[in-house]
Amino acid sequence: MEKYYIVDSAILPDVLDKVIEARSLLQNGEVKQVSEAVKRVGISRGTYYKYKDYVFLPDKGMSARKAVISLMLHHDKGILSEVLNVMSKTNANILTINQNIPIHGWASVVISFDISEMNSGIDDLMQLLNECRGVSNLHLLAVE
Repeated sequence: MEKYYIVDSAILPDVLDKVIEARSLLQNGEVKQVSEAVKRVGISRGTYYKYKDYVFLPDKGMSARKAVISLMLHHDKGILSEVLNVMSKTNANILTINQNIPIHGWASVVISFDISEMNSGIDDLMQLLNECRGVSNLHLLAVE
């Protein structure tokens, strides 16, 4: 089970700040390639790829916080509905749902949602979703 924390960056290795800085350079278009970004911030490509999907900065305003998850859903009637019901019970506000057509009985789904009004933590929601029938490969992609 994955757990998520908000921690003071003072206790974390400097490399995590550099990973976030490199990702920002790429997202803002200041550099075109990962090799350029990591060279500019002074980390290795391996370090960047090791941490890039695990460290995020919180949104500056924190009034409208968003998260994005990806998951695979078995192609059975009602499974997406069950996932959405679980999210609704935690007061997650769905913003977008992108679902691909099922291939070999499984469909990939990406859901973005507002977490500012949730009545439980992200790790609790992830646990509940992992327990849903027909859900596999659940990942938290981003938190803003």
